[in-house]
Amino acid sequence: MKRTLLTLFAALAVLPALADEGMWLPSLISERIDDMRSKGFRLTAEDIYSINQASMKDAVVLFDGGCTGELVSPEGLLLTNHHCGYDAIQRHSTVEHDYLTHGFWAMSRAEELPNEGLNVRFLMRMEEVTDRLKAGETAEEIVRRAEAEGKGFRASVEQMYYGNQQFLFVYRQFDDVRLVAAPPSSIGKFGGDTDNWMWPRHTGDFSVFRIYASKDNEPAAYSPDNVPYRPGKFFTVSAGGVGEGDFTMIYGFPGNTQEYILSDAVRYIAERSDPAKIAIRTGRLDLIREAQQSDPELRIHYAAKQATIANAWKKWQGEALGIGRRGTAETKRAYEEAFEAWAQDKPAYRDVVKRLREEYARIADPYFAREITAETIYALPAKYTAEERAEAVFARREATERAQWKYLFGEYARRCPVQYQTPAFLRGVASEGSPEAYAERVFDGVWSGRDTTAVTALRDDSRRMLSHITWLLGTKSLRNLTSSRLNELYTLYIRGLREWDRERAFYPDANLTLRVAYGTVEGYSPVDAVYYEPFSTIDGIMEKDNPDIYDYNIPQRLRDLYRTKEYGRWNVDGSVPVCFLATNHTTGGNSGSPVLNGRGQLVGINFDRTWESTMSDYEFDVVKCRNIIVDIRYVLFVIDRIGNAGYLLDEMRFAK
Repeated sequence: MKRTLLTLFAALAVLPALADEGMWLPSLISERIDDMRSKGFRLTAEDIYSINQASMKDAVVLFDGGCTGELVSPEGLLLTNHHCGYDAIQRHSTVEHDYLTHGFWAMSRAEELPNEGLNVRFLMRMEEVTDRLKAGETAEEIVRRAEAEGKGFRASVEQMYYGNQQFLFVYRQFDDVRLVAAPPSSIGKFGGDTDNWMWPRHTGDFSVFRIYASKDNEPAAYSPDNVPYRPGKFFTVSAGGVGEGDFTMIYGFPGNTQEYILSDAVRYIAERSDPAKIAIRTGRLDLIREAQQSDPELRIHYAAKQATIANAWKKWQGEALGIGRRGTAETKRAYEEAFEAWAQDKPAYRDVVKRLREEYARIADPYFAREITAETIYALPAKYTAEERAEAVFARREATERAQWKYLFGEYARRCPVQYQTPAFLRGVASEGSPEAYAERVFDGVWSGRDTTAVTALRDDSRRMLSHITWLLGTKSLRNLTSSRLNELYTLYIRGLREWDRERAFYPDANLTLRVAYGTVEGYSPVDAVYYEPFSTIDGIMEKDNPDIYDYNIPQRLRDLYRTKEYGRWNVDGSVPVCFLATNHTTGGNSGSPVLNGRGQLVGINFDRTWESTMSDYEFDVVKCRNIIVDIRYVLFVIDRIGNAGYLLDEMRFAK
């Protein structure tokens, strides 16, 4: 009896969606609107999402398939994060025109730069199709009908609550998206890896694009004849700022959360998966950093790759630490035990947790092998293309590329469970004497392009092994530790949780579909005796400024403005606001999301979480989880005073 009570008391810690936790479907936001209004929201559910009139959803886009952006003018002007536009900025950069270092500012429409392959999607509507699927209609049929409704329409059917509900999402895709402006990396990426995921933050993480359309405002491939897109809705900008305790709303496309997974999965993440991936990426980053410090062209070449590798690398570190600090696995285990106690006299649910644990034990090794293969063998190129070989920097890359091949072959040999290592790899190591010697042979053939038989055999064998692992897991949807059997069991488990835990405000896990999250501006205490204020200013930039460190070497123009205090209309008490914290529940994909005040006006651009918050994909800690936002006033200050592109502000509408 004593153990049962302790288990139930422990479970109480995770029952409700407390405070500002949650990522809510916009079509169902009316269920949350009273709570939103109690916290300072002043509009209606119809203002957030409507299919009958222009609403906020029509000013939000899925940017480049993995970020969010927002429209801020009637002429298709779009804001997102610098790190979301980073690939586009890098592709336009050369040593002669180093837009990464110096920034890019188009001074006319003619100077805006097209970006092949970059697109944005607007959500047209979402609707539940659970009953249609149960009636025998297939997801493919539903998608096909939806995409036939209009030009540029794209659609998908997505699961919610592990398949207990299914929703159709219909989008309209625009493929002519042009780069308008980007601050220097020393603003847009200020602090680099050191400051990433940290607070206090002073990063001007924004970039500016414009959507173009045909003359009749329809989606169209790039053409000089295209004109700026005329949106049905764009956000009014608030230059009045926010204060501590003010309402904030995030409207964006969060990518992936797993709030309802078992404690077994949490332990796998924190104790096995994250530590291994962190260690592998640490070695890769060391090799890339050495190359970047040795050669300016190599610095540019590896910039996007370095940023991509480092982002998840640092996130995983905070994630594992946060899970341990919070005791997430233990809390979830207590919750599961409480559910099992309730389910003992309910045959449908009595054994579901036990069966979930058995399935996790079965799939852990093959899934781990898949992760290690992705971090090692599949992190290496199958070939070096003709375009790469034509680059002036190609020859100077050889030492770094060779070192990465040797390092990653060694990590694969040491970390991948041997029963899942490919026969071609095992034969190669046996023949050459070591993973590193085998890597030398494979690399020589790939680098020269003269002999690709070894890499072809290795990758073909790897594909066969990964196909075998996919067969073992029974699903091609392998973003998370999962299997087809797990998905079936979770459908039952979540149904049981919602039947048992009626006090909990359940929300569907993020899956890169449009969501609303809301909260307030608020600081936090990361450790005992330390409290972080929720605002940073330009004064903090100057405290970090260091001309000898690339990530902290700010533009001279910013130093000059700080010295003279010529901030113009962006002056707030002798300084300029830079970033602020809020309690919104966010994750990857929310990068670039509009941050709105209670009147639906743009006050910032979401770009990060604090390090203590990275575990919020598995459990949201209302005390410590905070998202990091670049203040819209700093964005406007940089455009106006650093880029001298104040004409862009003339397109925007400001709140009175």
